[in-house]
Amino acid sequence: MMVSKMAGSLIGSEIIKIGNEVNDMIRKGEEICNLTIGDFDPSIYPIPDGLQTEIAAAYAAGQTNYPPANGMADLRTAVAEFTTERLGLTYSVNDILVAGGSRPLIYATYLALIDAGDKVVFPVPSWNNNHYCHLSGAEPIMVETSVENNFMPTAAEVAPHLKGATLLALCSPLNPTGTVFSREDLEAICDLVIAENKTRSAGEKPLYIMYDQIYWMLTFGETKHYDPVNLRPELRDYVIYIDGISKCFAATGVRVGYAFGPSNVIDKMKSILGHVGAWAPKAEQVATAKYLKQGPAVDEFLAGFKQKVQRSLDALYNGLQDLKQQGYPVDAVVPQGAIYLTAQINALGKTTPEGKLLATNKDITFYLISRARLAVVPFGAFGTDETSTWFRMSVGGASLESMEAALPRLKEALDVLQ
Repeated sequence: MMVSKMAGSLIGSEIIKIGNEVNDMIRKGEEICNLTIGDFDPSIYPIPDGLQTEIAAAYAAGQTNYPPANGMADLRTAVAEFTTERLGLTYSVNDILVAGGSRPLIYATYLALIDAGDKVVFPVPSWNNNHYCHLSGAEPIMVETSVENNFMPTAAEVAPHLKGATLLALCSPLNPTGTVFSREDLEAICDLVIAENKTRSAGEKPLYIMYDQIYWMLTFGETKHYDPVNLRPELRDYVIYIDGISKCFAATGVRVGYAFGPSNVIDKMKSILGHVGAWAPKAEQVATAKYLKQGPAVDEFLAGFKQKVQRSLDALYNGLQDLKQQGYPVDAVVPQGAIYLTAQINALGKTTPEGKLLATNKDITFYLISRARLAVVPFGAFGTDETSTWFRMSVGGASLESMEAALPRLKEALDVLQ
């Protein structure tokens, strides 16, 4: 049966493919340390007690009909207050749009700004921008980043690609790397966008920034989160923020995301999602509105949550550094935020005991699953070359004990390679 050219050429998620392989093995009774999906095991990372209580209360109160298409007024008010208090960003309640997680909001940003053939600039590795370009008909301009800058884009890397572009898609803390923008790097990129927009005529589309900060509350140690409008207020009319509760409250399945930005763009995004029907469930919206106002409870949850996430990230980081010191071809970048560790496993060109050559990062991935019972995602799934030896390790779905047990298996798997 014939389908649209877009649907016919759409590439499925590599992360889901790897996850399906892992799930098949788990169903067969095998013990797998699953560091693939950017999700949380609720038995390890439950949502906040206060949020769970409010969700149950909202269902008990019959909050089960359609919510307003742009989000409950109480929730948009709570988001506005929370964002002002915690980030120093002040936006009107009418300039906040609620949806079922961040994905519909990212998609709506693309559809509100992009015409077929428009250029979208984004760094690689990064999550899903290549697929949103495909869905919207955009021309993807992928900017290669390097480990020397923690895989965060620099102004020098971005600058050659901004002329004529419609959208610059950025994320910090970054999925898949768990690293963040420094103040200086983000300021320099913001200055490029300001300079580029000054060259455009009145009838020409400006260059917008989509700033995905869904992980902003999850930073560790002395790491600080920076955003474009706080650094350069004159960018206010050109930045669309993507945010929500999914990651920072371990509430991926609760499906409450929100975006905010310039009125003219947010209004079009409202219309798009109004037709799609991508709203968050009403009871969850009511509950989130109440929970965001419980400042001390939010702080208490985040303190314990962040400590637990960082403990797992540090265990993996330290374990890989120990293997590196022993001469194994592995490395890792110090975790700064989110739930991800950037790890290097350089087994390209090696041969497995079964005689298979590991020629790509996918080959390494499936070898590690089968031999080390360790499931990770190659940066090739995030737009980099298939010969990249860097991988994302996501700690939300595995226990600290399972990660510690996987490290000796990784060592053994590397030992038997030829």
